[in-house]
Amino acid sequence: MQLQQLQYFVAVAETRHFTRAADLVHVAQPSLSQQIKALERELGADLFLRARGNITLTDAGEALLPLARRILADADTARHEVQELAQLRSGRVRLGATPSLCTGLLPDVLRAFHDRYPGIRLLIEEGGSHDLVRELARGALDLALVVLPLPTPSPALTTVELLREDLVVVSSPDAPAPGGGRRAVRVADLEGERLVMFRHGYDLRELTVAACRAEGFEPDFAVEGGEMDAVLGFVRAGLGVAVVPRMVAARSGPGLRVTPLARPGLERTIALAHRSDVAPPRAARELQRMLLER
Repeated sequence: MQLQQLQYFVAVAETRHFTRAADLVHVAQPSLSQQIKALERELGADLFLRARGNITLTDAGEALLPLARRILADADTARHEVQELAQLRSGRVRLGATPSLCTGLLPDVLRAFHDRYPGIRLLIEEGGSHDLVRELARGALDLALVVLPLPTPSPALTTVELLREDLVVVSSPDAPAPGGGRRAVRVADLEGERLVMFRHGYDLRELTVAACRAEGFEPDFAVEGGEMDAVLGFVRAGLGVAVVPRMVAARSGPGLRVTPLARPGLERTIALAHRSDVAPPRAARELQRMLLER
């Protein structure tokens, strides 16, 4: 059974005339009649009673008509929805990102994407790079913003470097400035400072702890286990200092002192990742383009 045959059948049922039906669907009348006969053979029943000048539906035709109309309507709906997706009028993008990138990088890009494609739903999942890589691999995300190098390199993922971002030290203006108040502090100056530290699995935690150990000391934690907003709140309250991305510090609002790290400082590399074996959906590819061109 073909959609075209059902279209011809509905046209004849509505016009009760083969020639007028053929004109309605823009096909030659013999071709339309042949397709109707082919449909009847496949169904094993006559659909029309053909008397001279009088075309009526058989019982089989009466039973088929509402079903045929519904099938054709569903086909039109499917065609319309696919076209909408192709033209970026509807659909979704599942994007994973570390919490610091959700705070620093994404707001402006997502606002621009939403303004251009208001019909696309944006589903954001926050997590560490390790968790996001796992979600990408199982198909739960279309794209992910991760920190390089990946905790577990995967040949099944394609990564494109997006940016390199400096890290800075944030502290409460009511507390003594880190490093004795110098305009830029070294990682070594954090020895003796009490740090507000992110939870395990957070990329920034691993990077900060590794940098301190490279300078020959173990960091002293005042508070640990928080997400980005909690860490910034604890720093504002004067519980300690924290090492955060420059974009996060720039968006953090009042109540924080921002001190750069002296050269060579610390930086992190942000990459956009997706599965190598599956092309991201059209909407995800458009968001990818906007992120790479930001």
